[in-house]
Amino acid sequence: MTEQSAPVKKVNPNAPTLQKVLAVKHYTDRLFSFRLARPPSFRFRTGEFVMIGLYKDDGRPLLRAYSIASPSWDEELEFYSIKVPDGPLTSRLQNIQVGDEVLLGKKPTGTLVLDALVGGKRLYMFSTGTGFAPFASLVRDPDTYARFDEVIVTHTCRDVAELDYSKEIVDAAKNDPLVGEEASKQLRLFTSCTREAYEQAGRITTLIDTGELFEKLGVPKLDPETDRGMICGSMEMINDTKQRLLDAGLVEGSNASPAQFVIEKAFAG
Repeated sequence: MTEQSAPVKKVNPNAPTLQKVLAVKHYTDRLFSFRLARPPSFRFRTGEFVMIGLYKDDGRPLLRAYSIASPSWDEELEFYSIKVPDGPLTSRLQNIQVGDEVLLGKKPTGTLVLDALVGGKRLYMFSTGTGFAPFASLVRDPDTYARFDEVIVTHTCRDVAELDYSKEIVDAAKNDPLVGEEASKQLRLFTSCTREAYEQAGRITTLIDTGELFEKLGVPKLDPETDRGMICGSMEMINDTKQRLLDAGLVEGSNASPAQFVIEKAFAG
C-alpha cells in the first residue's frame, strides 16, 4: 500500500497581500486618508489606481478601486477615502488604526497618467470630493512639471472643511525638496463649494460655463491647441465636465491612444 501525498495547494500570484497601516488622518466625518507600507516589488505609474480592501467575516476579500494618492517615488502608499456609513467596505475601512492590515492588490492600472496625454502648455486636473486623490499623486511628480508650463487643479466639495486635503497636498508640493521649486511657479489650486458660503461657489461645470474659472485664474478659455485635461469625481461630474471639454474641441485619449484629455471611472464605496 503506497502512501498518498497531500494535494499541493495552488497559490494565486495575483492575489492581494496584507500591508500594515502606517498612518491615519481624519479630515471630516466624511473624509480620511491613510498610508500603507509599500512592498518592494510594487510598481505603479503616478495617477493610477489599485484594488484595496479588507477580509469579510466569512474570510473572503472585499476589494474596491482606490486611486493612489502618493507619487510613484514615495516609499509608502497613500489613499484618500470617503466614509459611507452603510458602505460594504468604507463603513469598516474608516475604523482602521495604525498597526492594522489592509489588503493591497498587485496590478495598478488607470488612465489618469501623463502618458495618456499629448503635450500641451496647460494641464487642468478637474476633481470633486475624493476624486482629488490621483492628482495628489500627480502634483508631486516632477514629470508633471517637465511636460507642462502650468498645472491647474480644481477641487469642488460640498463644504469648506472638505477642501483641507487638497490645500494640504498643494502646500506640501510647493515645499517639497523634489518638486517644490517647479510647483511654486507652475502649480495653482482652484477650489469651490456647492453647499456652503465660499469665495468660489458652484459646480465646476457652472464655473466653466460662466467663464468665472478662467476669469479668476487669468487664463484664456479652454483651447485644444494649448490645454490638456484630466477628470476624476462622481460619474455625473465626469460626464458633465467631459462634455465641456468635448464642446471646447478637446479629444479624449487613453493609454493606447494619447490625446488631449482623459477621465477615470474607478470608484470606492
